[in-house]
Amino acid sequence: MVTSSKPSHSGASGPSHANGATQSGAQPPALWKLLDAAAQCLQAVRAGQSTTTLFDKLDRAIRPGVQALLFQTLRNLGRAQALRSALAPRVPPARVDNLLCTALALAWQDGEAPYPSFTLVSQAVEAAKRNPLTRGQAGFINACLRRFLRERETLVSATDADPVAYWNHPLWWIERVQRDYPEHWQAILRANNAHAPMTLRVNVQRGSAEDYVQRLHSAGLDGRQISTCGIELLRPAPVTQLPGFEEGAVSVQDAAAQMAAPLLLGDLPVTQSLEILDACAAPGGKTAHMLEMAGQGAHWRVSALEMDAERARRIGETLTRLQLHANVVVADAGDTTQWWKQANGGVQFDAILLDAPCSASGIVRRHPDVRWLRRESDIAQLARQQDRLLEALWPLLKPGGRLLYCTCSIFHEEGENRIQAFVSRNSGAQLLPSPGHLMPGQSQGSAAVRENASGDHDGFYYALLQKLAA
Repeated sequence: MVTSSKPSHSGASGPSHANGATQSGAQPPALWKLLDAAAQCLQAVRAGQSTTTLFDKLDRAIRPGVQALLFQTLRNLGRAQALRSALAPRVPPARVDNLLCTALALAWQDGEAPYPSFTLVSQAVEAAKRNPLTRGQAGFINACLRRFLRERETLVSATDADPVAYWNHPLWWIERVQRDYPEHWQAILRANNAHAPMTLRVNVQRGSAEDYVQRLHSAGLDGRQISTCGIELLRPAPVTQLPGFEEGAVSVQDAAAQMAAPLLLGDLPVTQSLEILDACAAPGGKTAHMLEMAGQGAHWRVSALEMDAERARRIGETLTRLQLHANVVVADAGDTTQWWKQANGGVQFDAILLDAPCSASGIVRRHPDVRWLRRESDIAQLARQQDRLLEALWPLLKPGGRLLYCTCSIFHEEGENRIQAFVSRNSGAQLLPSPGHLMPGQSQGSAAVRENASGDHDGFYYALLQKLAA
């Protein structure tokens, strides 16, 4: 049951500059053009398409601006839909509805909009006039948005009673977070509507985090060290501005994701010959981190699995930039007969990292489309897939070896519940001290687990299992 507790409206603020980067001297794209493209992307998301796919198809000249506008729209989509229903109870044609919702999502927070509200309204109307699919409804869009500006306070107050509008999440999502985190559900939903920091992982084979902070400062960038190899930037920056990025000195990786490699391998000697598996490895950040920990003289052999050939190619690109090597295999990790002998000759592994497919409910602030793409029925389906992978990979682990199970999910069904069920079925599986569920935002994990990340990080789940000797 959804309670009536409310967050402040400032939690879903958008970017201050949404017109995007342009080539030096080039004229920035007109706002109406960005709004029209953002509305088209919103229509595709509401039809089930991921923003990652959509952005790849956009013209480079407008991509940054459209992404900024669309992300802010998605963070406010629940509110925008409620406002549109109040202004126009009968749902207008799809293209009209999505342009109207885009404008409302961007303009509803007075003082938080990326542009002045009147500018957004006039440019949304201009976008309607310029597009043949919406031109006939330009007057309708203008009337709705002008009424919104006149009655903003009354309309917003009226939609506060709708939890989907207030929290900007689907109702089933809100209720699940309430059940799993009765004391922290409000903080989690607020965090989901905020902007995630840009966090770097320094390649310790090329230098220290302390030294890299100084390199950032020399390049006009500011960051603070948050772990042995982690640095949080005060302001995001293109990777092209990061000193030594192309040479492999640093990578972009969230602080929670940086915990995986040290949790699994942190106390293992690099001189020991180890067989290591990274299942579901794309895009390769955790694979690379393990190899960076090992160093050039290590005897660790890493196999990286990915069932999607295109995503497997990204692992190769990541490792090439960092001048690292792993045995990348395109295969379904759950079908061990397909790949085990190919990966390492059918030898059992000393350590396995299982970053299982999940709802991505812990990284919503980075991917605000996730909450609107997921369906409640997806969670049970994903849980079955997670169980399948655990059961398939466990026999491949040596006695005394360790398996780190992780998901970028905050839902207990994809984390704590899966591991409790697995341990209850497998008497030879021992759960070692682990972070468990990490909530998005500032760390609120158990202080007793030294690996818990400091600073700001994504939502995650970690469970470290050891295989007892027979």
